[in-house]
Amino acid sequence: MRIAMVSEHASPLAALGGVDAGGQNVYVARLTEELARRGHDVTVYTRRDDPDLPERVPLPGGAVVEHVPAGPPEVLPKDDLFAHMPAFGAHLSRAWRHERPDVVHAHFWMSGMASLLGAGPHGIPVTQTFHALGTVKRRHQGSADTSPPERVGVERQIGRTCDRVLATCTDEVQELAAMGISPRRVSVVPCGVDAAHFHPGADPATAPAPGRARRHRLLACGRLVPRKGYDLAIRALSRIPNTELLLAGGPPPEHLDGDPEARRLRELADREGVGDRVHLLGAVDPGRMPALMRSADLVLCTPVYEPFGIVPLEAMACAVPVVATDVGGHRDSVADGRTGRLVAPGDPDAVAAAVRDLLGSDRVRRRYGTAGRARVLARFTWPRVADGVEQVYRRLTADHELKSEVA
Repeated sequence: MRIAMVSEHASPLAALGGVDAGGQNVYVARLTEELARRGHDVTVYTRRDDPDLPERVPLPGGAVVEHVPAGPPEVLPKDDLFAHMPAFGAHLSRAWRHERPDVVHAHFWMSGMASLLGAGPHGIPVTQTFHALGTVKRRHQGSADTSPPERVGVERQIGRTCDRVLATCTDEVQELAAMGISPRRVSVVPCGVDAAHFHPGADPATAPAPGRARRHRLLACGRLVPRKGYDLAIRALSRIPNTELLLAGGPPPEHLDGDPEARRLRELADREGVGDRVHLLGAVDPGRMPALMRSADLVLCTPVYEPFGIVPLEAMACAVPVVATDVGGHRDSVADGRTGRLVAPGDPDAVAAAVRDLLGSDRVRRRYGTAGRARVLARFTWPRVADGVEQVYRRLTADHELKSEVA
C-alpha cells in the first residue's frame, strides 16, 4: 500500500523536547517505521524549515521524508503556519497527480486542512488524527491560547469531511461528539511505545541525573511548557518528605537559565521550600531515558490536560508505576489501582497522598510495575498500534474502491 503521512510541523527527523516537538513527532516516526517494515511504501510530508534541507531524506527501514516548500524556509511557531497551508496543500496536489497514494493520513488539524486540499482533486481517501483539539486547548488555556481563531471551525469541518477520524483515546471520541462529529465516523487506536527500548532491567548508574541524595526519587518528563503541570508536581513535593524530583525536558542543560519556564519552576520550588530537592535536567538524550526512568521510584504525569501522553507508557514499559492526572488519554493508558494512580488535576494534596501511599510499599510498587509492563505489551506496542491503523487504512481503501465501482 502506498501511504502518505502528512505532518506539517512535527517531522520524524526533529529533535525532541522543543516547544513544538514532542509526542506527535514520536507517533509519526514510529508508526512510519513500523508500516515501512511491513512492506508499505510510506512518504512523510513535512514543512521545509531550513533552506539547506534536502528535498527527500530516506529513513531507516525504507520510508522517506519529503520537505514541502510552504512559507519561509525557517523555523516558525506552529500557530503561525496556518497561512501557509494552502501552499502546502497545492504542493501535495501536484505531487499526488504524478504519484497517487492509496491513502493519506493527516496529523494535526493544519495537516488535515492541507491533506484535504491535496487529496480532493484526485479522490484519495483521507484519515485524520488530531493529536490535540482546539476546543480542549481553548477550554483549559483561555486567553493564553495562541491558536488561530479559525482552528475550531476548521477542525469541525475536517472531522465532517475526511473519510475517517482516527482518535487516540476514548476521551477524544466524546470531545469530537461535542463538536458535532458523530462517533460513527471515528475509530480509536492508541499511541504506542517501543517496549524493546523502554524495558525493565535497571542500570541507574547510566542515568544522566545527580547522585541520589534522598531516599526516594520522582521523575517528570516531557516538553517544558506550562500545560505539562510540573508546577503541580513541585507543589506536591512540598508535602512529600525525604524525596527528590527530577524534571527532564526542555532546552539543553546549559540553556536552562535562559528558559522562562525553567526559571518559573525554579522560583516556585524555592517558594515552596523544595529548591534543594528539585533538579531540572534539561534535554536528555533519548537513548538514556529508559535508564533515567528506571532510576525513579515513581513517574509523575501531572498535566492539566493531555490528548494522549506517551510518558506513562514509557514508564509502564520500564515497570515503573505512574501517578497521573485523571485527564484525556491517561484514562486509557493508566489502569488506576493496578499500574498506577489517577488523581484529580490541579490538586497537589491528591498527588502527594497517592505518592506517599506508593512510596510506603515496595511490594505494591513492584506489583504495579509488573502489571504496567504487561499492559503495555498487550495493548500499546507499535506493532499493535500499526495493526489497528492498517485496519483503518484497508477499510478506507476498500470503501473507496466500492464507491468508484458504483459510480
